[in-house]
Amino acid sequence: MNELELLKKKIKYRSAYRGTKEMDLLLTSFVSSIINILTHDELKKLDDFLNCSDEDISNYYLHKAPMGLFNDRKILNLFITFKIT
Repeated sequence: MNELELLKKKIKYRSAYRGTKEMDLLLTSFVSSIINILTHDELKKLDDFLNCSDEDISNYYLHKAPMGLFNDRKILNLFITFKIT
């Protein structure tokens, strides 16, 4: 398995095991929708995003608070416009 595949596997795992079922569902769906269209550098940024707390991610998604320390506009824009279908 190459580095890119390992990174994708890590991201998929991290998105699926968050601690709350709601965040598991939201982030797994989000990651699945974009993981194959991102560059290696963007995948690293997505990994950084997934290392943020569930509370920060949830509050950002619900428009309750800015994201805080994570500030990659592309990942944040993809996330905020994402809708579970």
